[in-house]
Amino acid sequence: MSTATDLVTAAVLFGPGIAGTAAYLHTQRGWRTDAAAVETVLAESAAHRAADNGTPPRGGEPAPDTTEAEPVRLATVLPFPTTNRRAA
Repeated sequence: MSTATDLVTAAVLFGPGIAGTAAYLHTQRGWRTDAAAVETVLAESAAHRAADNGTPPRGGEPAPDTTEAEPVRLATVLPFPTTNRRAA
């Protein structure tokens, strides 16, 4: 084989992988930027809630009530028969 053929073969085999790796690394940088922005917004929201006694900013939904409620039975529970049966 000639050197040109080897170079073309290497470009065909490794080119898509190298291009894909470059694109993947570029999106990773975007994810980190987005994650940092989300963390900033969450920190600002937590600081605002702490200043306003737990109410969310801009009149959003209040924090859920965390008091323990007595469990409610949704259906009648029937006892399972416990007679001694032999396998058939």
